[in-house]
Amino acid sequence: MHLKKNTKLGKIKIQKIFYLIFFLLFNLKSFANDLNFVEIKILDKISSKTSQLNLKIQEDKNFENLIIKVLKCKNSEFDDSPEVTAYLQVQDITIKNNDQVFVFNGWTFSSSPSISLFDHPVYDIWLTKCY
Repeated sequence: MHLKKNTKLGKIKIQKIFYLIFFLLFNLKSFANDLNFVEIKILDKISSKTSQLNLKIQEDKNFENLIIKVLKCKNSEFDDSPEVTAYLQVQDITIKNNDQVFVFNGWTFSSSPSISLFDHPVYDIWLTKCY
């Protein structure tokens, strides 16, 4: 009896490895697109100092008298005019009025911070990037 060499077995293994590598690269790319942090800048209007703050999405962060929380952040999908948008909630600890929970609660845009105005007597906040 003459035995044949199985050449298809080697090709199948190579194809499976190729598909596995392709699958892993595709998933790593999608994980890299997940945005977990937001970078904002805060201007203290009294001292004229600017601070950079990196916030993790869905976590509160204290800055002086403010509690800042970012609920969502997204980079634009268009390359010609990049836009970063984020949903921010800002609470002032010094305000004891129960009617006003947030000083700011809404969407903010990196290219046009004046569209959704953050109005605070001491601080000015603007969005710089999501990563």
